[in-house]
Amino acid sequence: MSHPPCPWGYEKHNGPDRWYEYYPSAKGHSQSPIEINSKEVHYDHSLLPWFASYDPGAAKTILNNGRTCKVVFDDTFDRSVLRGGPLPGIYRLRQLHFHWGSSDDQGSEHVVDGVKYAGELHLLHWNPKHSNYADAVRRYDGVAILAIFLKVGKPVKREMKRILEEIGAIKSKGKEAPFPNFDPSILFPKSRDYWTYHGSFTTPPCEEVITWIILREPIVVSPDQMAKLRSLSMNSENEPFRPLVDNWRPPQPRYYRMVSSSFL
Repeated sequence: MSHPPCPWGYEKHNGPDRWYEYYPSAKGHSQSPIEINSKEVHYDHSLLPWFASYDPGAAKTILNNGRTCKVVFDDTFDRSVLRGGPLPGIYRLRQLHFHWGSSDDQGSEHVVDGVKYAGELHLLHWNPKHSNYADAVRRYDGVAILAIFLKVGKPVKREMKRILEEIGAIKSKGKEAPFPNFDPSILFPKSRDYWTYHGSFTTPPCEEVITWIILREPIVVSPDQMAKLRSLSMNSENEPFRPLVDNWRPPQPRYYRMVSSSFL
C-alpha cells in the first residue's frame, strides 16, 4: 500500500523552501528560526529570570513521527509549568522534541553569530488562559518554547542518556513507547541567560504565536549520542531505512523584530 506524499517534510520536494505553497503563514514577517547577531541584540535589564517546575509524573510517551523524536507530557492541568522571563503568566509543558543534522556542524535551527550547533532541543509550553491547546495556537501569546542548543564535545551531558536509551524502541516512523517518570529540567545548562523574541513554530503551519526563550549556554552531547538520534528512520518499519536527519528549518528574515537578552 503506497501512501500519498506527505505535504511537508525536509527533502527537496517538500522541504522548508516549499512549505508556503501549502502553508501561507510560512512567508509571514514573524517567522522562526532566525540568526541571532549579538551586535544587534538589545539587553533588557527588566527581563526576569525564568523558572520551570516540572512534575516527572507528567511524562507519558516517547515517539518517532517520521519528522522528529518527541516526548509527550500530560498537560490537562498545571502540573509542569514554565514561568518568569518574558512570560506574562504560567505556561504548561506539552512536549519536547529535537532538531539535528547529518553532521555535527549543522542541525540547530537558530544560529548564533554564524554558528550552527549540532542540534536544538525545544520544550513546548502553552498558555492555559486559553481554553485548550488548539485555541492557544491561534493566539499571539499562546505558546512559549524554551530552546537549548546541543553541542558535540566533552564533558557529556549524562542526562540525555534516558531519552537515548529508548531510541531503540522507536527506530521507525509511527513507533511509540511508554516514557514514565522523567523530569526534563535535568537537561538545562547551568546558566539561565537567554535571548527572547516573538516568532513562529518552525514547522507547518508556522503560526506566529511563539515567545521564544533561547538559552545562551548549550548542553554538551557525545558523538555517540548524536549517532543515536541519526539512527532513527523517517520511514515505517516495513519500508527501507531512511535516516531521519537534517530536520531543521533554516533561519528566516528577522524584518523589524527586536531580539532582547537577559544578560549584558
